[in-house]
Order: sequence, then C-alpha cells, then structure tokens
Amino acid sequence: MPSRRGALSLLAGAGAALAVGAPAAHARPARPGPFGRHGSPSRRLDAGTLYVDPYGRGDHTDVRSALDAATGTGRTLVIAPGTYRGTLSVAADRAGITFIGASGDARDTVLVHDNAAGTPKPDGSGTLGTSGSATVTVQAAGFTARDLTFANDWLRSDNPEYTGTQAVAIKVQGDRSAFHGCRFLGHQDTLYADSLSLTAFARQYYRDCYVEGDVDFVFGRATAVWDRCHFRTLTRTDLASAPYGYVFAPSTAGANPHGFLVLRSRVTSTAPAAHYKLARPWVPSSDPTAYPMLTVRDSHLGAGIDAATPYASMSADHPWQDQRFAEYHNTGPGARVTVPADRPQLSRSAARAHTPAAWLGDWRPYA
Repeated sequence: MPSRRGALSLLAGAGAALAVGAPAAHARPARPGPFGRHGSPSRRLDAGTLYVDPYGRGDHTDVRSALDAATGTGRTLVIAPGTYRGTLSVAADRAGITFIGASGDARDTVLVHDNAAGTPKPDGSGTLGTSGSATVTVQAAGFTARDLTFANDWLRSDNPEYTGTQAVAIKVQGDRSAFHGCRFLGHQDTLYADSLSLTAFARQYYRDCYVEGDVDFVFGRATAVWDRCHFRTLTRTDLASAPYGYVFAPSTAGANPHGFLVLRSRVTSTAPAAHYKLARPWVPSSDPTAYPMLTVRDSHLGAGIDAATPYASMSADHPWQDQRFAEYHNTGPGARVTVPADRPQLSRSAARAHTPAAWLGDWRPYA
C-alpha cells in the first residue's frame, strides 16, 4: 500500500497517460496536447490566459511563477497534468483569477505540500500554526478553481513528536470563491472555509467536489455551500476507539445569518461504523461570540456517522445544543433518528430558507 505521498505521485498524470494512449487502428485522431481543449501558448484563448506545464510546453513550469506573472484581475491559469509541490498564496490583488486543471479530471493535476501547524518556521521564530500550514491560501475575491486536487500530505505517523497536527490543504478567505469538480485531500483540517475578517461574510460554493479527512476536516466561518459533494472519513491507526473525528466544525460569526449548507451530498467512510461525528461547533478564542451554523439536507449519511449521537461539543462552554445545527430529509444509516433531541430537524417551511439562493444572495455560481 503506497503512502499518501506515493499515492498522489501515482495519481498525478494517470488520466493524461490514458488520454494519449495509442488510438484505434481505424482512426488516427490528433494527439492531444497538455492543455486539452484550453488552447496553448501558440493558440492562446485570450491575452489573460497563462499555461503551466512541468515539461516546458507552457509559459511556466510551475504554478507559483505563473501566479506571480498573472498580475491584475481576471487572469486564468491552465495547468497541465502533474504534481506541483510547494505552497501558493493568491493575494487579494489577483481578484477574479481562475485555476483550471487542463485534463478535466481533478486526479491528474495536484497542488500539494506537507506543512503542519507544528512545522517550525524557517526563521526559527516558532511554528507555522494552522493557517500557516496551508498548501494553498486564497485571499482574492472571485477565485474559481476547476478540476484540480488541493492536498496536504503531511502524516502524523511520520511525525509522532508533533502536537500541532493540523495540516490544511487549502484556506479560502475571498468572497465569491467557487470550486467545481475539485478534490481536497488531507487528514486534520483539510478544507479551511474562512473569511478575511470577523466582519467579512465571505461566500463560497463547492459543486461536485470530493473532500476527505478525519478531525474537523471542513471548518471555518465562511458562508459556504457544498452541493452534490462527497465527504469521506478516513481510518485512523493511532486511535483504538471512537470517535475518530468530525466532518464539520463551523465557526460562523454571530452576526452572520448563514454558515455551512450541505445539500444533495453524501458522507462515506473507510472507518468502522459509527466512528465519526457529523459535526461539532468551533468557537475560537479570536471570536468568543461565534454562533456556529450548519445545515445538512437532502443528503446520504453512511454508516460511518454515529447516528445515535452525531454531534459533539468542542468546549463545555459552548455546547452543540446551543448552536445553529439542523438537518432535513437526510437518508442512510447515519441519518437514522433515535433520539429526536439529538437530531434537530427543520420543518418543511423552515427548510425553504436553507437554499443556495438564500446563502449566496445576488451571486449565482450554480446557475
């Protein structure tokens, strides 16, 4: 069984290899280039598009140099299949930038690094912390990603001396951030759906995405919608008993009427039955007035979710029962209601207000 790092290396480019295999004898279609239908440096879609290819067939061989060159707003990076190791920061002055995985299969194009919260800073001034561990940080408004994998392959088993085991694949802070057909791989704190400040209600939309992890692996204070997504909880060899972790850990600001919304999605697991909680609220020290909000509706919850007690409290001072947690029309063994008080359900009339349109307002990335 390969390690996570080995698996990522094997996945990157696998789809491309299939795509350029020998054609059938009766047809000789043109061999597709590294950028597929997205043009190339010689057939540039527009002046704002840059091409990245590790083998030198684009404008840049790495994503960081392409991002540095993509000054201004509304630029596009078309990224050829490959594994691109290193951290990236999409600054606020790159508004409207789009990242596209050229093959159309997120497994082929992987942005990955291996920092953790406990990783020492290069200057020796301490450790990186949770935010500093992110492989990709997005502060720009209007960021869009398609068909890409964002990963953090730091492993607890390789670093038993670490106490800061949070390892973020991506931290998203910009308003109107959209992800289509993307994958997010990690363990603890995989996907950090955040905002730029306590008073900024950043809107995010995830469609047809895959997210995996173990502890609080979808977390933060953003107004975020996951539509038709797949959440996968992982087996843990370092723990002998349940719970292994928590899927969601929202930290919604008290003044924000909308937190996390999950709909038409599914939660599966590689772990034994009932070894995961669906969520727990996060009230961080930086915002003790946070009022975490999560709605999971019209989704399938697999056996990995503890149906009897699907929620837990992160702090005794902020019990989950005092937060804005709700469900509606979920199915599967993890959605079975045994004690109604432990599974707060929306009424049909209340559920009408828990929709992407209500969460995202005048921004319609799902249209």
